[in-house]
Amino acid sequence: MRIPPYYRKPAWQRFLSGMAAGGVASWFVFLYINGATIEKLSKKIDEQKHDIENLQNEKKIWQEEYKLLNKKNEEKMTVQEVKVKILNWEKYRLDTYSVFQSEEEINDLISKFLIAKDLETVFKSKDMVMKIIENKSLKINNKRYKIEVKSFFIYTSISIQLDIHLEGA
Repeated sequence: MRIPPYYRKPAWQRFLSGMAAGGVASWFVFLYINGATIEKLSKKIDEQKHDIENLQNEKKIWQEEYKLLNKKNEEKMTVQEVKVKILNWEKYRLDTYSVFQSEEEINDLISKFLIAKDLETVFKSKDMVMKIIENKSLKINNKRYKIEVKSFFIYTSISIQLDIHLEGA
């Protein structure tokens, strides 16, 4: 088998040399375009990595500040005041001054246990406080009254609503 003698014909030589030169030129164009594209993408990736690192650092800072604020707020979550309200005093035709004195007496009794205590401790001792209130009997206008706790709301201010009943009735 023999290769045809195209090397002697100038038209074929120009065609083959043109193909070789075009191949080399197109290879350089391909390398240039591909290189430029990869350079742009790698620059974009580097910028995104930098942005991600900055955002992660910011996120850590925010999380640390958030944790510190939560701890401070938890420390602040203590009982500030106690409000006692007797609901059914009108049923027994009591005067408002006697009702006020009774409310203050119960308030003083409970306040020493609850004021400046954290909410978790107060919530855990809620049943004990209710028993203390219900075991107390009030003497109003020479009559004894039993106390019943109707509602007990716990937050920074504790709100207790009470009903009174005549003892022995």
